[in-house]
Amino acid sequence: MSERSAFVLRVRPDRISEYVEAHANVWPEMLEALRAAGIRNYTIFRAGTEVFGYFESDDLEAAAASMEAQEVNTRWQNAMAELLEERVPDAGPRALEEIFRLE
Repeated sequence: MSERSAFVLRVRPDRISEYVEAHANVWPEMLEALRAAGIRNYTIFRAGTEVFGYFESDDLEAAAASMEAQEVNTRWQNAMAELLEERVPDAGPRALEEIFRLE
């Protein structure tokens, strides 16, 4: 069964253009790491300097462990940390609590 996860991050106001550009050109090896971890349907939306991310996986815990073990993910998180108000852990951002779902 597919599990869903969502998160919100705050981008530094003076770095939002760089954040958007980075996500227009995600490193191929980072994309491969996400796919290998079983992450799919990954989407990020923007409202000003806040971004909302959503993705799915068959096993969110295993996906987080896989991403945490990937060197490319650490490099990506280090690069993004300069653009964000708070660094994202290598295992992924803190998930939002789901309070409603329409199937």
